[in-house]
Amino acid sequence: MDRPFRILGIDPGTNYMGYGVLEVEGNQLRAVVMGDIDLHKIADPYDKLRYIFERVRELIDNYSPREVALESPFFGQNVQSMLKLGRAQGVAMAAALSCNKSVAEYAPTRIKQSITGSGAASKEQVASIVLRTLKFADPPRRLDATDGMAVALTHYYSISSPINQALGSSRIKGLGGEKTARKRGTKSWEQFVAENPKKVIQ
Repeated sequence: MDRPFRILGIDPGTNYMGYGVLEVEGNQLRAVVMGDIDLHKIADPYDKLRYIFERVRELIDNYSPREVALESPFFGQNVQSMLKLGRAQGVAMAAALSCNKSVAEYAPTRIKQSITGSGAASKEQVASIVLRTLKFADPPRRLDATDGMAVALTHYYSISSPINQALGSSRIKGLGGEKTARKRGTKSWEQFVAENPKKVIQ
């Protein structure tokens, strides 16, 4: 008997990492688990990265997702913060790849657009729709958890072409790879740094 199709969504962070496992059966969606990984008490940055790697592998071992989707680091913070988030995302991605899982990544505005129809939506608005879509009665302790599940939902919408056709342009696929990102206007790291030299901490 085939295992159910599951997607692990991850919202990388350096203090809390949100995650959600979405199960798909036909056109029915079910939340398997949703939560966050507390990282803010780990002082050493390399210990923190090791812990992220181990916990992502543990989630994959426990819930057997077929695919893993991650939120990509967003522009607008200072470069040091973006680098920290990039490391956290990279380690989570490496953990998934080490388990032979296919990986996709989505820009934050694409996730908000996919879930709410607006790329400028707040975390609270995203959480509200995620909880309503998956019929949760109570919100989680932290919105990092619903952010992680939002990534999983975005990946589901992205790979489900009949869903995309039925819902029209309000469901926008997440960015996948540098070529697509350039075509849709997302800036590279180098371009961002070149255009925002004052954000670089010397």
